[in-house]
Amino acid sequence: MALASTIHHGGDDGIVDDLDTVRGVARWLQQQSENLAGEGLASGGLVADEELRDAIIGVRRAVRALFARVVSPAPPSPADAHRLMPADEALAHLNAAAAREPVAPQLHWPAEGAPAARLLSAEADPHVRLVAALARDAVDFLSGPEREQLRACHAPRCVRYFLKSHGRQEWCKPSCGNRARVARHYERTRGTTAGP
Repeated sequence: MALASTIHHGGDDGIVDDLDTVRGVARWLQQQSENLAGEGLASGGLVADEELRDAIIGVRRAVRALFARVVSPAPPSPADAHRLMPADEALAHLNAAAAREPVAPQLHWPAEGAPAARLLSAEADPHVRLVAALARDAVDFLSGPEREQLRACHAPRCVRYFLKSHGRQEWCKPSCGNRARVARHYERTRGTTAGP
């Protein structure tokens, strides 16, 4: 979700892409440092460059295309509805990115506690490891039960996907709900004052 949310509405500036520059990628990686550490990647050891930016954006394009498939027949996010990657191409891209890192399951069993499995990487290149980890996380999400809760927010100016957390939730956050209600009120009142 964090990767898909790097495209968002920036107020009056329109749609903002947090990954539109190498500097933006570096900033996003720093913001994700806790998540990256869980994947065995130290964000300080990752130096963003144009090649890494292109690889991350490729995974994001595939993820957002597959998110659009999940929410169908509801409309996808308006941010990229007009330029979505075809679903079969998105699947192939995501699977290829996930397969770039050779990993093997390893059993971790502390003296006190339950055993747990984790993946051990044989890949030395941190860029490959990062892109593969992003793709694997997307595969896990898209094949897991949370996928059923995925929705596209259709509040005015919003372009985010979100996980529906309760039965009546229609928007990603309360401010989007407020904007949607204001827009509906404006349309109703404009319609009655304009006359026939």
